[in-house]
Amino acid sequence: MNKKNALKIEKLTKIYSKNSSKEIIALNNLNLEVKEGEIFGLLGPNGAGKTTFLNILAGIVIKNSGNVNVWGYDLDVNPRQVRSSIGIVPQEVNLDAFFSPRKLLELQAGLYGIPKKDRITDTILKMVSLENQADAYARSLSGGMKRRLLIAKAMVHRPPILVLDEPTAGVDVQLRKNLWDNVKALNKKGVTIILTTHLMYEAEEMCNRIAIINKGNLIKLDTTENLLNSIKTKKIIFKVNKINIINSKDLNGIKFLHNSNNEIIVSYERKKHKIDEIISKVKNAGMEIYDISTNEGNLEDVFIDLTKN
Repeated sequence: MNKKNALKIEKLTKIYSKNSSKEIIALNNLNLEVKEGEIFGLLGPNGAGKTTFLNILAGIVIKNSGNVNVWGYDLDVNPRQVRSSIGIVPQEVNLDAFFSPRKLLELQAGLYGIPKKDRITDTILKMVSLENQADAYARSLSGGMKRRLLIAKAMVHRPPILVLDEPTAGVDVQLRKNLWDNVKALNKKGVTIILTTHLMYEAEEMCNRIAIINKGNLIKLDTTENLLNSIKTKKIIFKVNKINIINSKDLNGIKFLHNSNNEIIVSYERKKHKIDEIISKVKNAGMEIYDISTNEGNLEDVFIDLTKN
């Protein structure tokens, strides 16, 4: 069954002009679609255009050209419907310290014009595991709880799409896990998630598909699995009895490094070389191998590969 598009972006362009001579292209002819029910990652170095993209969706920044369609609504024709189809969780924690989570969500619902009888405040508090803190002052909440309260705030109007902008910036490991468990649970309930992050392992663990943007251009969009499979180089670490120098003229593109722990780190192109060939090179140099471990590479390697030029 074909899933419908939660978001479809066509030729989206945004140019900031500092003065008449200097133009900064923040987004350059961007095309992408996010499917209903997926967790979609938007990756890119700082200044790649991720925040501009989210600000256009939020209605804070006006695009120069292109089409934005959210849940079937065109941003130019139905800006209100577009905004009500998206819940955006900002990077900065911006909460009123003297409100309780319940009061904050009720207030937010009021701003969206949701009648009292249609509000789902308690359900949302439960979803983000804050039911026990519902009536505590926001200022007494921990950092992780404040993050989850921001997610709750973005969900008051029941948007089908939740956008998380660098949600774990400055959050410790345990809270990060808790946050991701919450996000995965929301996704299971049918919420489509768009996630920006610069933490590769986070995207690797969370996302079904990933778009990598750099300097306003989309440089790659694929499933996480395909991106990981595209890594060309592979690394192997040999623990040896002593370090001997390997004759460099027959290396054929294989790189050998060693460290002070009697370890040889070998990197090579997976398509060109077999592991047996590398083992025999190490043995022929008179080294005894005690242990072998491999590093398959991760999304970070793909990312560096794609953004370096």
